[in-house]
Amino acid sequence: MLYALPYKTKQFFFVLIKLSIVVGAFYFIYTKVAENKDLEFSVFIGFLTKNKVFSLKNMLFLVILSIFNWFFEIIKWQQLVKSIRSISFFEALKQSLASLTASLITPNRIGEYGAKAIYFSKNYRKRILFLNLLGNISQMLITLLLGCVGLSYMIVNYNLEVDFFRISRIVLIFMLVAVLTVFGVKQNKFKIRGFTIERVKEFWLNIPNNIKVSTLVFSCIRYLIFSLQFYILLRLFAIDVTYFRAMSVITTMYLLASIIPSIFIFDVIVKGSVAVYLFSLVGINEITILSIILIMWILNTVLPSIIGSYFVINFNVYNNSPE
Repeated sequence: MLYALPYKTKQFFFVLIKLSIVVGAFYFIYTKVAENKDLEFSVFIGFLTKNKVFSLKNMLFLVILSIFNWFFEIIKWQQLVKSIRSISFFEALKQSLASLTASLITPNRIGEYGAKAIYFSKNYRKRILFLNLLGNISQMLITLLLGCVGLSYMIVNYNLEVDFFRISRIVLIFMLVAVLTVFGVKQNKFKIRGFTIERVKEFWLNIPNNIKVSTLVFSCIRYLIFSLQFYILLRLFAIDVTYFRAMSVITTMYLLASIIPSIFIFDVIVKGSVAVYLFSLVGINEITILSIILIMWILNTVLPSIIGSYFVINFNVYNNSPE
């Protein structure tokens, strides 16, 4: 056990783990940006220079949108944690950005859960895991709702190939899971790693309704911000497309990309593949879409994770588990 080791040895292991997380995150970022087979970095830079996307005015506006995107994510996390204890905006910022860095190389952002939980003492950690899940579910719910609207529009107006048989199977699986969940909820003896469904229900009911509503509102605001950012990039690349038509494709893209399991670092590849196909239906070329996807990833994932690496390095388990 780690806690049975001498203090100096434990300190050494903690430093090693933190360095491994940061070095691993930077390595994957470098690999994706510098060794992207779909879009070579030199071609990417040349394309941006040609389209004058690098102007100070454009980049400043795009960075401001990214700041607002993460501002509302941090506020959302602060409000969620408020249901069990109050934390400052700066504490919420540290936890959000450090967990982003830690999750960068883990499948489906699993690392985010453990990274946020470790900031709290043991008696809070199960509830922190649940709150983080709730925040992610709220974001997914917004993605599904708006994505279904966009997908419906795409199916009606474009020759969008949809495997309805596969979709029906997925729906049936979700329905089966929902039925089993409802059945499990009614069984008080049903447990998840020692945490009974009854306790989950109790914890859910104890979260104030205004926090549940604000979580959905902040998730919706975030979605509108990064969707607007995507549309602005389309306009910066001189793509003549209406906002409504662009949003139908953007919402469909995020819907399809979000339901495909992937390691978070390869999220940019998944979105790129889906986006290239969808935007080809409205006549937008591949290099433009791949460039936009990469810019979005750099602005909303890479830059915040670089800041988060500072908090990972400076994390001290003995000073970051408030009672």
